[in-house]
Amino acid sequence: MTNYKIIFTGPVGAGKTTAISSISDRPPVSTDKVATDMTRNVKKTTTVACDYGTVRLNGSDCLHLYGTPGQQRFDFMWDILTTGGIGLILLLDNTRPDPFQDMEFFLDQFQDFINQTQVAIGVTQTDLKSAPCIDDYHKHLDKQGSTIPIFEVDARKRQDVSLLIKALLFSLDPGLVENND
Repeated sequence: MTNYKIIFTGPVGAGKTTAISSISDRPPVSTDKVATDMTRNVKKTTTVACDYGTVRLNGSDCLHLYGTPGQQRFDFMWDILTTGGIGLILLLDNTRPDPFQDMEFFLDQFQDFINQTQVAIGVTQTDLKSAPCIDDYHKHLDKQGSTIPIFEVDARKRQDVSLLIKALLFSLDPGLVENND
């Protein structure tokens, strides 16, 4: 049996907890607590340590999914959670005032980890705010010479989260053969 660790990160409200919940093969572990700072203006609870779920792959292999807190004041958890990880999924909330600034912030904060692994980006909540559109994100990354895979996703949908994980895994090993799970 081989175990792999993938990290989900992004700003508060981007859908990290929801994404892990939607794809985990068992009820995920969550450390959500009542928000007591400005986060309460966005949502009632916030992750303070991590979220954790698992996905069984073919055979006995297993993906362990860890979601980071989105608040910078819990950034000490980011280094702890990335240890031993094979890649990063960055979720961005399209309804935030400047999702491009969020993208650059998290790519910068996790740059050392990304340099050793890979990253895939999912843009959430495009159903609530359609601009910027996914093409705008592609253009923004292209200007920086980046080839990061980026998709519009609904974190509540297992199929969308699966697409992100597959994109990350294919960027790690382009020789992977996809099955239809």
